[in-house]
Amino acid sequence: MSPTAAAATARTIRDHRLGLRPLPALPPGDRPRDEAQAYAVQDALHGMLEADLGPVCGHKIGCTTPVMQAFLKIPNPCAGGVFAGTVHASPARVRHAQYLHVGVECEMVVRLGRDLPASATLYTRASVADAVAEIMAGMEIVDDRYVDYKSMDTPTLIADDFFDAGCVLGTPVRDWRALDLTAVTGVTWINGVEVGRGRGADVMGHPFEALAWLANNMSRRGHGLRAGEFVFTGSVVETKWVNRGDRVVMELDRLGRVEALFE
Repeated sequence: MSPTAAAATARTIRDHRLGLRPLPALPPGDRPRDEAQAYAVQDALHGMLEADLGPVCGHKIGCTTPVMQAFLKIPNPCAGGVFAGTVHASPARVRHAQYLHVGVECEMVVRLGRDLPASATLYTRASVADAVAEIMAGMEIVDDRYVDYKSMDTPTLIADDFFDAGCVLGTPVRDWRALDLTAVTGVTWINGVEVGRGRGADVMGHPFEALAWLANNMSRRGHGLRAGEFVFTGSVVETKWVNRGDRVVMELDRLGRVEALFE
């Protein structure tokens, strides 16, 4: 896929996304054929969306847990960007009408204290750990903005930031090093009813494995991760779709909680 073709596909995705119009399956000639082409379209899309959504200030990693791989029937992690204009502090009030079919995911979020630049040497769980300054509870806001997401090809979903539509961030924890992150339990409640729970170990065995995966994915694309950026490491609870008026609370023990009212 040429840069011109990638830009054309990105414009189609942008126009549907900003116009709140469900995206149909793209014609074969406009569709990214593989993940490399998908991330090229995503890069082009980010440049087009910044005027409306602000700069990319964080990242999300999807399908890092068995529950999400089974839910989406995708066997490997996928990355997307998070725009500054879509970030909320907890407790948040979020307009339900600004999405097509909004859902939420319960995640452990890391914020980087130093850069993880593009590197020919593979990053590992150990080598990324020292770059983590803070960890917090996070609620990823996702949007099913497709005519039928179950029939969409994975490269198109990646090109469109893999469902990302924003987030709610909790209070950062800086003394996280004493915690066993694999044992952290995440729980989601909607209107006071528990709807799911999972553990940090569900995220590729350890959340920092997901961070290392992202750093390596970005390196292959000629990009690095920057100090100050945050990374959603993957949902420990299957995506939950929310209705207008729903109050969602997520808690990760010893990492705090996040809350949002979808009004």
